[in-house]
Amino acid sequence: MGLYLEYAMASVVSVNVGLPQDVPWQGKVVRTAVFKRPVPGRVMVRTLNIDGDGQADKAGHGGPNRAVMVYQLQSYRYWEAFLERPSLELGQFGENLTIDGLPDAEVYIGDRYRIGNAVFEVSQPRVTCYRVGLRMNNPQMPALLVSHHRPGFYFRVIKEGDIGAGDVIEKVGEGPERFSVADIDALLYLPGHDVPGLERALRIPPLSSGWQSSFKDMLAASREPDAPARLPPAWAGFRRMRVRRVMPESRQVRSFVFEAVDGSPLPAPLPGQFVVVRMGREGGLPPLLRNYSISAYLDDKAYRISVKRDAGEGSQYLHDHIGAGSVVELSAPRGAFTLGDDALPVVFLSAGIGITPVLAMLRSLASTSTKRAVWWAHGARDGADQAFKDEAHALLARLPQSRSLVFYSRPAESDELGLQYDQPGRLTIAAVQAMGAPKDAHFYLCGPASFMDQLQADLKAWGVTEAHIHTEAFGSGPALTPGLSLPARPVHLPEGEAGTGPLVTFSRSGLTVPWHARFGSLLELAEACDVPVRWSCRSGVCHNCQCALLDGTVRYKPDPLEPPEEGDALICCSMPQGAVSLDL
Repeated sequence: MGLYLEYAMASVVSVNVGLPQDVPWQGKVVRTAVFKRPVPGRVMVRTLNIDGDGQADKAGHGGPNRAVMVYQLQSYRYWEAFLERPSLELGQFGENLTIDGLPDAEVYIGDRYRIGNAVFEVSQPRVTCYRVGLRMNNPQMPALLVSHHRPGFYFRVIKEGDIGAGDVIEKVGEGPERFSVADIDALLYLPGHDVPGLERALRIPPLSSGWQSSFKDMLAASREPDAPARLPPAWAGFRRMRVRRVMPESRQVRSFVFEAVDGSPLPAPLPGQFVVVRMGREGGLPPLLRNYSISAYLDDKAYRISVKRDAGEGSQYLHDHIGAGSVVELSAPRGAFTLGDDALPVVFLSAGIGITPVLAMLRSLASTSTKRAVWWAHGARDGADQAFKDEAHALLARLPQSRSLVFYSRPAESDELGLQYDQPGRLTIAAVQAMGAPKDAHFYLCGPASFMDQLQADLKAWGVTEAHIHTEAFGSGPALTPGLSLPARPVHLPEGEAGTGPLVTFSRSGLTVPWHARFGSLLELAEACDVPVRWSCRSGVCHNCQCALLDGTVRYKPDPLEPPEEGDALICCSMPQGAVSLDL
């Protein structure tokens, strides 16, 4: 014990537990276990938590790497002074152990401690989450914990045992790299993600897998500062475009070719990206905004989109009112569903109109005479429903290492098996395996949600690494609302008094709403409209709410700890400055 004598006086002040409960919050009900309170006597610590304790959100807060949350008495005193609050109840920060000593700046990832007859290992800093703000009645608390370098940390349980208030905390081992909790928290959440720091962090085996994954992504991005996906949009807002021509592609699909009204060339998009089309309407109606994949880049100066007529207002308006010579507005190409440039084989899996982004990728490969092996698998209803059959066939013919498989789920009597399509039924991963596609390829999926969900699950069951499965959803993405179970409902105008402020457009949801000052952020407005959103901290820390700002500008209150990339916005802490359009 002599080597670690400086830590001998650290001790447990309180052991706190709490089970998940439903708590009212902003007109909703949150399921949370953040309300923890001291318990007397000795308590058994187990691999996943402490007896009598629980986690409501096991994806965000549970598991062996986050078994026991620790916070320091000294930080209590700091926040009482900073926030001008009276003495806070122990367990107020959602921690299991309130301790005396072990400040975040002097505790290192991988350090081991004995408390009672249990042994613990420091695994990661606190997860930034809005629920600590809920408990503290201060929504900015997640950001304050990070910016003031007082996050607290989690223990992994190395040896189960019983502990109690008054137990001495004995240091029994040191973690590698000597990377403190405060510094590794700042490396993830604050500006200045230096490469040496990221490399050091990844040399710490005890660091939890979630944090290692984040640092791996950040390191990869830092080594490719000019990677296309990191470049800002080619232009801000919208540009006026004229429809050069409209062509039928199938029974329900039409292509629209756009060129700039001023005749200037359009920058090349990345294969797989989309544009947002803004279509003005008469009668005082707000413009329609819809996202459409670029199915081809033509003549170095034109974008082609291909749209299936369905029940949606946007597709109907395009098909019924937009023709050659029509003028609309387009955003710059956006989106991260883009073709990678490594040498691994490529497998394209699409269904219906989901062919459009992967067709652009196929065109790109054919134009470069790539030597990459390419597998092309597409599903349609029947021959009349299949778009781009001749174009895809011609492109594949230019790729010597390509194989194709076409499925018709309901072939017509006139459809010839072996000529127009290869198999009846729906596209499956078993069929892709049978055609020889390798497991180590990159898989690009686009189509209906049920199609992608099933294929993703089957690819993972096959053993394909998640990093090699790439998907594109035409509608809103999956929501992330930790602690809230909200029914999926159609988007709508917010209840209550209508706003008189600038127009806020949620382009993927097809909704335009005037801003009202009663909303504290764009996130709150989106929630009031049941627009699917993603968030966690709600205070400008985690960037889960980041989305493309297609048009307009926002102001932040408070300022995020790290600004989003150019052309994006953090909706959890921003409000519109004039009309804005968001990719939500």
